[in-house]
Amino acid sequence: MGKVKIGLLGMGTVGSGIWNILKTNRDEILRNCGYEVEVSRILVQNLNRKRDVDAPADLYTDDFQDILEDDEIEIVVEVMGGIEPAREYILRAMEANKHVVSANKALIASHGKEIFEKAKSKNVMFLYEASVAGGIPVLSTIRESLAGNKVEEVMGIVNGTTNYILTKMAKDGVDFDSVLKEAQDKGYAELDPTADVEGYDAAHKLTILGSLSFGANIDFSSVYREGIINITPTDIEYAKELGYAIKLLAIGKDRGGDIEMRVHPTFIPLDHPLASVGDVFNAVFLKGNAVGDLMFYGRGAGDMPTGSAVVGDIMDIVKNKDNIYYASNSVDEKTVKPMEETVCKYYIRIMVKDKPGVLGKIASKFGESNVSLSSVIQKGRKTPTVSLVFITHNSKEGNIRKAMNNILSIDEVVEIANLIRVENGVDE
Repeated sequence: MGKVKIGLLGMGTVGSGIWNILKTNRDEILRNCGYEVEVSRILVQNLNRKRDVDAPADLYTDDFQDILEDDEIEIVVEVMGGIEPAREYILRAMEANKHVVSANKALIASHGKEIFEKAKSKNVMFLYEASVAGGIPVLSTIRESLAGNKVEEVMGIVNGTTNYILTKMAKDGVDFDSVLKEAQDKGYAELDPTADVEGYDAAHKLTILGSLSFGANIDFSSVYREGIINITPTDIEYAKELGYAIKLLAIGKDRGGDIEMRVHPTFIPLDHPLASVGDVFNAVFLKGNAVGDLMFYGRGAGDMPTGSAVVGDIMDIVKNKDNIYYASNSVDEKTVKPMEETVCKYYIRIMVKDKPGVLGKIASKFGESNVSLSSVIQKGRKTPTVSLVFITHNSKEGNIRKAMNNILSIDEVVEIANLIRVENGVDE
């Protein structure tokens, strides 16, 4: 029986999960990869902090050099989060000819190209399954099982916090702020929820998914991002009435030209598989030109699901350390389509003064901007202001924005209350 020693960077939620899985599933790991995997050193910031795992005190260190200079440590596992010093530690570990596993989506999305190039130059492996959708094995499936496909589309619910909030709003009819506070109280949302509710977390994950799916080096800054803070119970009720659910979707499309990369709230038909994904669960929907449609579903975060993905990567390296492969398909510099050029359908809710002729004025502005309307709903009578709800046919984003500016010039228009994109509608 051989033994592989690892250095663990971080002992927070994910680090604790890794430790517990390595201990609890020791026999399964040994049977499936032929080696015992042992945590040899654990890097932490505070040596005196009380932790909920039973790791011996002498494993802990606050000096990265203790891991870097230990020649018996073959794999460094980074689960500390953040950009620095995680980036520095990963690159230095590779320079010391150590393989690396990471769950750090923000780091990989922003510095992935640099890390992959370093891994290749040093002939070491870098795996990162846990960086997207927690325990759902979507990245390895794209890289391995779907290697013979051209992935045309990837669309997913990849942030459990926002999915919980939208699910709760839909079920209970409550507003965003109330559900956010509940999510924070339950530990589903951070005290500073910006990364989740403003879509940054999902955009990081989409950058990684898109780069692997489309074989491209995608710049995170080119991914369009919009959060859920403006979604209201009113919009959710209209969505239901029209046959849709509202989800924060990460959407990537490659139709042979420029790539679409966007994160935003989306109307999706109630009969679409993603519409039924609730609570904190994640799901990723893929379309391959050979395999067709696939969907992967499961828990996207947490100590054990994410730890499971990390341990799977560790075992993959153990089994392949004498037959190195590179876990990146990023070979092309493909261009991400400007959001203004994106074409889809739109839900638009406009608050207007209830006066004769206002609908005709608005419809005229849509027409002048080359936006075709599919349906119109008016809600409210004999009140100072009413809602006009429009669903468009496929339209260019730039034309929609032009129409919104023109519509705001109409005296009877009070505000554009919301604009939400529509995916996979029945009226293609």
